[in-house]
Amino acid sequence: SASGASVVAIDNKIEQAMDLVKNHLMYAVREEVEVLKEQIKELLEKNSQLERENSLLKTLASPEQLEKFQSRLPAEVLCPEEQSPGAAAPAQHSGVSAV
Repeated sequence: SASGASVVAIDNKIEQAMDLVKNHLMYAVREEVEVLKEQIKELLEKNSQLERENSLLKTLASPEQLEKFQSRLPAEVLCPEEQSPGAAAPAQHSGVSAV
């Protein structure tokens, strides 16, 4: 009977520890989510500002200026949807060694 009570006490301690870890992890995840939400908000605002600036610059530029500028851009910047999906893979894996 005493060993059964001891097992129950140990199980309760384990459950309490697991609850503590779970609560700590949930708190940490919530904090990280809030930070990421704020970063997303800032990036969306920056993207919107840059799109407005880009639109304004396009309207103010002459056709010759636009043509000259576009001729200097790499093809993947002008038509990113035409790139093959595997084209970016080597850049993502650079510096990684197979061990």
